[in-house]
Amino acid sequence: MRQRVTVITAVHAPSARFLSDAYASLREQELPDGWEWHWLIQEDGKSDQVAPQVPDDERVTFRQGRAGGPGVARTMALAHADGAYVKVLDADDRLGPGALARDLAALEADDTIGWATSRVLDLLPDGSTAGFPGDPEHGPIERAALLDRWKADGFRAPVHPATLFVRRDLLVALGGWMALPASEDTGLLLALNSVARGWFSAEVGLFYRKWEGQVTGQAAHTETAERAARMAVVESRARALSHFRWRYALGSG
Repeated sequence: MRQRVTVITAVHAPSARFLSDAYASLREQELPDGWEWHWLIQEDGKSDQVAPQVPDDERVTFRQGRAGGPGVARTMALAHADGAYVKVLDADDRLGPGALARDLAALEADDTIGWATSRVLDLLPDGSTAGFPGDPEHGPIERAALLDRWKADGFRAPVHPATLFVRRDLLVALGGWMALPASEDTGLLLALNSVARGWFSAEVGLFYRKWEGQVTGQAAHTETAERAARMAVVESRARALSHFRWRYALGSG
């Protein structure tokens, strides 16, 4: 496949104003000679509010589609990902310096590793940042290492799915993001960890913006019955993948 990292962003009208910040962080990324990035921005819906915020850059492609949530938007964008790797970048977040190069280096160096994540700092409304404890050690994350810890920690993943960098073929094999109204990225992360080793970078790979309009800050995101159903299907999928013993085995490990 092409030596390209496809960066996939789902966006809706309220978050479109942050695309310029995301773009600035992407432009600052440096990749090894011969490698390039391509940014696929997929609007979750069809409005006239997002397109004016899309950067004018030949490396950026913008599309629209029926509203179905961020997981649907990302999976629709995946149809146009023609590089070896896919990187997630939410519209309201910023990449940390060097994030793409570090993720790429980790997977290029070890073909038994299927995906990578990295440290996150919250980006607060006043421009300050805040971290939180509990990150794993820098280095490999062994297969099936995340699920029980996620459940024991109140369904909080030990690594952040918004930092995901993944082999495109592996992502496609798992069907892309889950068909859920939320937690679709956590579901994908745990499915990936059920079938493949991962990598965690202790260097900051993402600034996760906290703002009043973000979807995860709305009351519907924590509504008890829906949240319980989401967590149940996320767990069931990950455990079923482990049970059926399908493994990512491109390398020798």
